[in-house]
Order: sequence, then C-alpha cells, then structure tokens
Amino acid sequence: MMIDINCDMGESFGAYTLGNDPAVIKAVTSANIACGYHAGDPVVMGATIRLAVDHGVAVGAHPGFPDLMGFGRRALETFPGEVKHYLLYQLGALAGLARAHGTSVQHVKLHGALYNMAAFDERLAREVCEAVKAFDPTLILVTLPESPLARMASHEGLVVAREFFPDRAYSDSGALAPRSMPGAVIHDPQTVRERVLRLVRERTVRSMTGRDVPMEADTLCVHGDTPGAAHVAAAIREALESSGIAVVPLHRVLAGRRRETA
Repeated sequence: MMIDINCDMGESFGAYTLGNDPAVIKAVTSANIACGYHAGDPVVMGATIRLAVDHGVAVGAHPGFPDLMGFGRRALETFPGEVKHYLLYQLGALAGLARAHGTSVQHVKLHGALYNMAAFDERLAREVCEAVKAFDPTLILVTLPESPLARMASHEGLVVAREFFPDRAYSDSGALAPRSMPGAVIHDPQTVRERVLRLVRERTVRSMTGRDVPMEADTLCVHGDTPGAAHVAAAIREALESSGIAVVPLHRVLAGRRRETA
C-alpha cells in the first residue's frame, strides 16, 4: 500500500515568517504552495518550490480567496466567475515559477474557506472544475472524499485525490469540524499517529461524538502553520513506514490505485 503526505507551505509573506518549511519538508511527499492571495509572495513561492525540488517533494498549488488579513479563512461572497479566475491567476503564477525552477505543478488543493465552501457549493465547485480543466486537465484535484466537488470533478473527467486530515476533528457526517469548535485541531502527535493507523487499517475515523465514520484517503494533510507541524509530520511518516506502508508523492499513489482497479 502507498499513501502521500501533503503539507500547506510557503505561507510566509514579506518580512513575516509562518511555519517551519525547512523542517516539515523532510517528512512530506507533496507540498501545497500558497500562491500569493491568502499568503505567500513571489519570493517565498520561488524559495518554497526550490526547497521542494531539492528534497524530491512534488509541487502543488494552494490557491485561496484574496484575503491576506484573514489568512483565507473568511467566507467571502463572490460574483459568478470570480472564483474561476482567482484560481487561473494563482495557478498561472505558481506554474511559471515552477517552470523556472525546472519542475511542474502536480496538483491543486484549495485553501481554507474556499476549500470548505467549494467542496459543497455547486456553483463554486463548477468554477473550480472549469478552472482546472481550462488550465491543465491532468492536474490532480485534492478534496474531501465523497464531497459534491469530488463527484463533480470525477464526472468532468478530472483526477481526484481523497484527502484526510489527521490533525483535524470530523463530524458524524464526515465533514471537518469548524476550527471555532473546541477540540477541532488536534495537537498531540500520538493521537494523530493513532488516527492515521486507524484510517489505513480500518478505513474509518472516529468523529467528535465517538462514532466510527467510513473514510478512504489517498493523501494525508499536515497543516504547516500548526505548532509542532514538523514533529507531527515525522510521527505520521514513521508510523506508516514502520507498518509497511510506502510514503510517496501523490501521482504515484494514484497510479498505483489505477493499476489495482484495472
């Protein structure tokens, strides 16, 4: 069995540093790089791409709402067509920098409020699919398993990767618990480790109410801005590899999945 570990990275901005990318990069296989709207800037984007290339980590785009002050976690109202062009703008910026560093973009993973809203809002989901198809239909779209966005993207012929958040609590429906809820973010590495192994072995996650919720995943997310993210990522990788599970970039996970179902 194979699985990917992804992390949101490149979220520093100008003179402000967020996260510890040089430490986290050692434990992950795919990097979601902020594209300048919710975080990041051209210099940070380029440096993060270089860091990923040097460590053999696949590069992905992490586009969000144009919301530096709210770190992309505020639910913004948009007119029809805005989100599609927000994505095209950010994808173009990251792809240009990736090309300059001798690599390309593997995947797209939305950030923050846009991730949560587009997963369930039909209009936003359609704009996301339109943007990815128009820019590069071979890009992998990372989203919540069995969400309306995942189903729509698959129907449109896009490659979809199912994502699990080891450091986030889930509701009984399989949705992420809002960050405003107590216990929504899990900081204990041992708890995170146990959740990952339970997901891999039993294909379930325990919800905040104690219910076992079915869950399938191709990639595991570690939040780069979470305190101790490097330690959490290392603990996850060690737990997987000691259980005989290969940790590889997302495109290899999906290629293996296609061979299994062929």
